Amino acid sequence: MLWIFFTLFAAFMQSWRNAFQSYLSKEVKVAGVTLARFIWASPLAALYLVVLYWWQPSELPEFSFNFLGFIVGAAVMQIIATALMVRLFKLNNFAIGAGLAKSEAIVAAILGTIFFGTSLSLLGWGGVLLGGFAILLMSTNKAGGLRSLSWQTFTIGIACGTAFALTSLWVREASLTQDLPLLHRAAWVLLLVISLQTLLLLAYLVVKDRATITALWQRPKLTVLTSVTSCLGSIGWFSAMSIQAVPYVKTLGQVEVFFMMLITTFWLKEKVKVKDGIGLLLIAIAATMVMWT
Repeated sequence: MLWIFFTLFAAFMQSWRNAFQSYLSKEVKVAGVTLARFIWASPLAALYLVVLYWWQPSELPEFSFNFLGFIVGAAVMQIIATALMVRLFKLNNFAIGAGLAKSEAIVAAILGTIFFGTSLSLLGWGGVLLGGFAILLMSTNKAGGLRSLSWQTFTIGIACGTAFALTSLWVREASLTQDLPLLHRAAWVLLLVISLQTLLLLAYLVVKDRATITALWQRPKLTVLTSVTSCLGSIGWFSAMSIQAVPYVKTLGQVEVFFMMLITTFWLKEKVKVKDGIGLLLIAIAATMVMWT
């Protein structure tokens, strides 16, 4: 049951990271907000790995071709997913943007079953499909129900969820290639993925848009908060996915919507419409179904 603890911890941290990114997106370009997620997370991930080896000494990982391939794929996909989620923040309020990104659960279930040998129970599939319906409901406009579906919002949401799902599946595959203690292999994957993401985004911005780096430097508090909560959340996600299949982890992780609703209402001061509240509640029910499967 350890994966449940890691997942709930990750969901709590991620809800705050998303909130900080949403706030930062009002003042900084998409690439800069995406970089804020990683830039200070690498040192924290390295420190976490050092502490693990001090606590429980172990051998070093084997950097096989498959392992490195999964690391590169996960790093690139997570950059794309984060950029798409920031775009969702600009189209909708924080809760809806982050909620649509949670479509990754159903995508992960489908891709995991087809390509990664994942199997789900009937109750588990019910939870995944219920979560998918909730995502569809949250993509509609103020009136007209599903007939008023915003295809731009829906498309970006599904693309974002797909990118996050591939990230999670490749993170799990990278972890499973290593014959290390559970926490150690998750920590190595975390450090390598975050470090590569930081290098790629920094190189891009140095060449294309140095002003965005300056904008982050001028907002140190938000940048640090985004990185710290991102790193802590990733520790939770990567550890949970090293234990349990991705669809279960990601669907249970949708309890994050309760944290998002509270943050949206009391910190960001944004209103949550009735239909969106229903959608968030359905996502939470879907997560419960998966937890009890």
